[in-house]
Amino acid sequence: MVYQASPNRYENMEYRRCGQSGLKLPVVSLGLWHNFGDNAHFENGRKLLRHAFDHGITHFDLANNYGPPPGSAEQHFGRILQEDLLPYRDELIISSKAGYTMWDGPYGDWGSKKYLVASLNQSLKRMGLEYVDIFYHHRPDPDTPLEETMAALDLIVRQGKALYVGLSNYPADRAKKAFEILKDLGTPCLIHQPKYSMFERWVEASLLDTLADNGVGSIAFSPLAGGVLTDRYLAGIPQDSRAASDSKFLTTDQLTEEKLEKVRKLNEIAQARGQKLSQMALAWVLRGDRVTSVLIGASKTSQIDDAVGMVANRQFSAEELAAIEGILV
Repeated sequence: MVYQASPNRYENMEYRRCGQSGLKLPVVSLGLWHNFGDNAHFENGRKLLRHAFDHGITHFDLANNYGPPPGSAEQHFGRILQEDLLPYRDELIISSKAGYTMWDGPYGDWGSKKYLVASLNQSLKRMGLEYVDIFYHHRPDPDTPLEETMAALDLIVRQGKALYVGLSNYPADRAKKAFEILKDLGTPCLIHQPKYSMFERWVEASLLDTLADNGVGSIAFSPLAGGVLTDRYLAGIPQDSRAASDSKFLTTDQLTEEKLEKVRKLNEIAQARGQKLSQMALAWVLRGDRVTSVLIGASKTSQIDDAVGMVANRQFSAEELAAIEGILV
């Protein structure tokens, strides 16, 4: 059966202008970091992407190394795009990145022009695209001159292989310098993608101010702290959870009793708001309109429903914010 998108897909999603650009992003975006590689069930991935778009999520975020194995998330996404979503290509924001190890040898990592151009060419081929909407440098390179990395991003836009460029994981000082270089080249930075959640707040020190001062938007990854800010761990660490697995991204020693107690107290506030903890955690990252979008992962459509449902209740009273701050400090 040929996929036809829901005619009501734009009714319940909020779209926010990204920095000082002309582009608007949904406040909830879908990341394909996990659950879309060769280790995942292809039809479930198709179901997730369809469901997300049917509920107004127009932005799908990938990277060259997403899988596992690296490249497989882009391959599977490309197949779903060609079979289901191609008629809606102009309604979609598709992003990819390069900056982590992708292939052997000295040209398969970091931030050289050689690596970034080659990597995007490979990504476009895997996805069957002529261009991506956003191309990010995935992490700062301590050795390659920043001027070379930014010149590569500028070249990629001028080649028509990306419409906009962004940065990810850059600290405020290095991001500011990158913004200046890109502006001088004539390809301003659209967006920055940092890790940001109730339990990961480094961006508040200076990065968010730097983005605002330079007219750059932001999209927060891992806004649920790897699943900690959900109802998953309220009663402890389930045996089938990520923390109990061999995942290097969330380990049992990170889930101390002190942190779990904070999670339980936060959950009480969420319940008083008539929300799930995950919904409140997403709304909190979006508070004050300083963050353009939150980037979620999903393995079930119900997780997408929860995130989209947050949009209807994402404002906080001063008392709620103070209570949350009292728990987090």
